[in-house]
Amino acid sequence: MYVNFIKPNTVIEDNNLTKKIKVLTISDHPLLPSGVGTQTKYVIEALLRTGKFDVVSLGGAVKHQDYQPKKVEGFPGEWLIFPVDGYGNAQIVQTFIREQRPDILYFMTDPRFYEWLWAVDDSIRSKIPMLYYHVWDNYPYPKYNQIYYESTDVIATISKVTSDIVQTVAPSVDEQYIPHAVDSRIFSKKSPEQLEKIYEDNPIMKDRFIFFWNNRNARRKQTGSLIYWFKEFLELENVDRDKVCLFLHTDPNDPHGQPIKYLVDQLGFNEGEVVLSTNKISAEHLSFMYNMADCTVNISDAEGFGLATLESLSCETPIIVNMTGGLQEQVTDGEKWFGIGITPCSKAVIGSQQVPYIYEDRIAKEDFIQALLEMYNKTPEELRELGKLGRQHVETNYNFENFSKQWVDLMTSTHEKYGSWENRKNNKTIRTEVL
Repeated sequence: MYVNFIKPNTVIEDNNLTKKIKVLTISDHPLLPSGVGTQTKYVIEALLRTGKFDVVSLGGAVKHQDYQPKKVEGFPGEWLIFPVDGYGNAQIVQTFIREQRPDILYFMTDPRFYEWLWAVDDSIRSKIPMLYYHVWDNYPYPKYNQIYYESTDVIATISKVTSDIVQTVAPSVDEQYIPHAVDSRIFSKKSPEQLEKIYEDNPIMKDRFIFFWNNRNARRKQTGSLIYWFKEFLELENVDRDKVCLFLHTDPNDPHGQPIKYLVDQLGFNEGEVVLSTNKISAEHLSFMYNMADCTVNISDAEGFGLATLESLSCETPIIVNMTGGLQEQVTDGEKWFGIGITPCSKAVIGSQQVPYIYEDRIAKEDFIQALLEMYNKTPEELRELGKLGRQHVETNYNFENFSKQWVDLMTSTHEKYGSWENRKNNKTIRTEVL
């Protein structure tokens, strides 16, 4: 008798039994380290591991050196990535739908980037369902987005804020709350021995209290304010500035951000007080950066979620955040706190003809400096306790395996409920004019 031994997690397929569900994704390039790109990658990998899905991705948001399609290996399902400028356009999407014949269209980022997509939604939805992973919106309720929400078959929401918005503005639309997740196997606590090598390569950061900032250098992220206010923090009498460091991981030359090197030079920081990391790095390397830090900082305006803070908590590093969007759900569970949340002191409504309002919910300089001081004065034991509670919070509420299962279940149920092509069903006609 012969026995076949199968490796754990090996997927056994019978193509005669079930046809694979093909998903077309539009988002930031899923192999780049943005929050949108990372979460899209997690969704795709979860689908592919089942052996029941194939994926075609339009990878956007950046300029590419190579626009040739890339096949990603290592999964039971097939995954092709086609780099595009922006997020593509109506013609590109319609061409891919016609040639690739996907069963579901998944798209993820701010809704204002997809106005062109909803303008042709009827030609898409007559063939396949549209599933939108809604990453960001703000109060007051954006009723101007109602037409977009209602022109979407299914909306997944990243935070309780976005979930409430969709349920209120478009209650007839299928909505499911699926918060972002972090791979806690990668983003985990490292041992002192593991960190020692990092300090050997960066001796100027050793024995300093490190505040870590990992964000895109963009206006909304408050890069310039962070640096300016940190300088005032260093000048406090009870702060030993030789033992403190602001560690920034970002692109100092981002055209949408502040001139970081110029600011650091003009404000007269001493060596080691501000350290800048500019290289693209792996998730594993990023995990070590969080571990080097005593505290991670995110004071962005109107942050949809703030993946960096979740990664930090997973590494048992406490956080200081602006109490906005998804950040307020990460720093506390309503009872326990995993860092310091700063309540915004002002809200300024800004917008355009296309987006009637976006509001900036900014924190006060004094509140931020006080938060830095409070975190700086905590004992190592207090910091460790905050870190452990944060890790538990991540494992309970942002569990990577739960995230993966939710997405597999949602894609499967979407396909079953709405069908595609010859089996398309439950497709309602939606007005498509732009308000």
